[in-house]
Amino acid sequence: MKELVRQFYVGERALFASADLHLTECTFDAGESPLKESSDLLVDACLFKWKYPLWYCNNVTVNDSTFFETARAGIWYTHGIVFNNCVISAPKTFRRSDHIALNNVSLPNAAETLWNCSQINLRNVTAQGTYFAMGCKHIDVDGLVLTGDYCFDGAEDVTIRNSKLLSKDSFWNCCNVTVYDSFISGEYLCWNARNVTFVNCTIESLQGMCYVQNLKLVNCKLINTTRAMEYSTVNATIIGRVDSIVNPSSGHIEADSVGELTLDERYIDPAATTVVISEKK
Repeated sequence: MKELVRQFYVGERALFASADLHLTECTFDAGESPLKESSDLLVDACLFKWKYPLWYCNNVTVNDSTFFETARAGIWYTHGIVFNNCVISAPKTFRRSDHIALNNVSLPNAAETLWNCSQINLRNVTAQGTYFAMGCKHIDVDGLVLTGDYCFDGAEDVTIRNSKLLSKDSFWNCCNVTVYDSFISGEYLCWNARNVTFVNCTIESLQGMCYVQNLKLVNCKLINTTRAMEYSTVNATIIGRVDSIVNPSSGHIEADSVGELTLDERYIDPAATTVVISEKK
């Protein structure tokens, strides 16, 4: 690989269509698309300060680098990219890209980030911003801390472990989602979704898990959760108290206690849902 060390680049397409480069401690300042159409890049401890740095790229590894807020819309239409120990402060990063791996990455301005991407692995990622991971497919997550509403809207084939999501309207319109050992807080959780499973999770939600086809809860806690599961098909084992459950379409629910249970024959068939309450406090 050609080595470029401590170089300073300005101007549009500074290293357009490069290949087999090892960039170390370089700075990309004012100038759009500095590495557009490049391939086989190793980027170490570099600074990206302008828009569209890695569009239409292939086979890129980025280590210990910083993408400033002005490096907006940074990685689009790129295939095969790995970030290790990086800070990405720009919004709208990652669009229509695939085979993405983020390891120990901070995204403090992650609005509209990871849209319509596939084959995504996130490990120890922190992110803040709305509409994170919209329309993505084949996502594997471990250790995500996310603050921002409407995450994973329309996503498919998602596995999440050991994470904390503070997000209203998360997992809307999703299909094939499994969440393990995580905390989720936010109103209107996973409406209009299919095949959603929560295992050993703690959930807080107003009108959460409604209009879901094939909702599963395995040993979950629902704290301060009201008007849950309306018009959903449910198989749930719940630890502790549920404040209220309203008109699930069908299924089986076990809980230690339920504050308010509504099975209104005007809207659903009460006989289609079995509710078992152990009467534990």
